[in-house]
Amino acid sequence: MTTSLVERTPLATVVTCTPDELLVTLVDGRRISVPLAWFPRLAKASAKELQNYELLGDGEGIHWPDIDEDLSVQGLLR
Repeated sequence: MTTSLVERTPLATVVTCTPDELLVTLVDGRRISVPLAWFPRLAKASAKELQNYELLGDGEGIHWPDIDEDLSVQGLLR
């Protein structure tokens, strides 16, 4: 049995930021947690700016329009 590319591609459903962490929930239930300090634009952003995000594609990426920051879910997993 083969697995299609769609099934293997990690997709985000929810993005949350705490004062110290970026938390991304994936469609398969996994959660990614990374320090905000890894992303200087996110670390310097206000709570309001961090809450204003868009999922790109089917959740393959995350875009924060107020601070012009883009991250890929694949990149977060690396």
